[in-house]
Amino acid sequence: MPGQVTASFGRQLIVELADGRIIGCVTRGKKTGVACGDRVQIKITESNHGVIESVEPRTSLLYRSDAFREKIITANVTQIIIVVAAVPSFHEELLNRYLVAAEVAGIKALIVLNKSDMVDETQHALSILQLYRDLGYPLLTLCAKQDVAPLRPVLAGHTSVLVGQSGMGKSSIINALLPDTRARTGDLSATLDSGRHTTTHAELYHLDATSHLIDSPGLQEFGLHHVDATQLDHAFIEFRPFLGQCKFNDCKHLHEPGCSVLQAVAAGKISPRRLATYHTLMKRAS
Repeated sequence: MPGQVTASFGRQLIVELADGRIIGCVTRGKKTGVACGDRVQIKITESNHGVIESVEPRTSLLYRSDAFREKIITANVTQIIIVVAAVPSFHEELLNRYLVAAEVAGIKALIVLNKSDMVDETQHALSILQLYRDLGYPLLTLCAKQDVAPLRPVLAGHTSVLVGQSGMGKSSIINALLPDTRARTGDLSATLDSGRHTTTHAELYHLDATSHLIDSPGLQEFGLHHVDATQLDHAFIEFRPFLGQCKFNDCKHLHEPGCSVLQAVAAGKISPRRLATYHTLMKRAS
């Protein structure tokens, strides 16, 4: 029977069937790797329980990785919504990692700056985020606890996933859009300047018949070990006009003479902040 995974807890999954039934399922043996958003075929084994028989081909896949393992976040999304806020302070390198992951996966990215009621802090955050707006990434400012309406038009017709570090307000956005859900908002830890983890798994919600939203766990790190060094420069969209123009065909844009990317940085056409992030990622990928 066909269905879609709406929540994943390792080998234990929640699958919604075409008729609206919710079935608790497991994978066969020790298999994992089935993600929230996956379209699957299941076999009913007993009342309200089933086994995943197969996973349908995916249109997109978002995952993170380190040197030892990969962690799938979600599948079949059409939009990544990166939620940041001025308080607690967001990590710009983490934002860049999400954008790289989106570019590699071929998924549209949108940045949402939450908690706009904190006026001074928001202005400071906007000054940092202006770089990404100039690159062409859409930037939306809102306060989820006051009015989430500005977000609704950009969600229409998409399967979107909310990502971001803990404490940015992803659960507040879910609660505002879907007040009947049980998504919890976490208390902020002023001492650690970060939010406590309240979401431990990805979960899919239906906004309407064609618009869906996946909430994902708050993360402080997002490994990109799976991104090959040859993919990385293309994932920085402002590098693309200069790629293929370097003196050496195998240029890594680190310190090579005749590098068109480094020349573009010197000419003010590429931000040194983005180049620094690229260098950090490149050294780990090499």
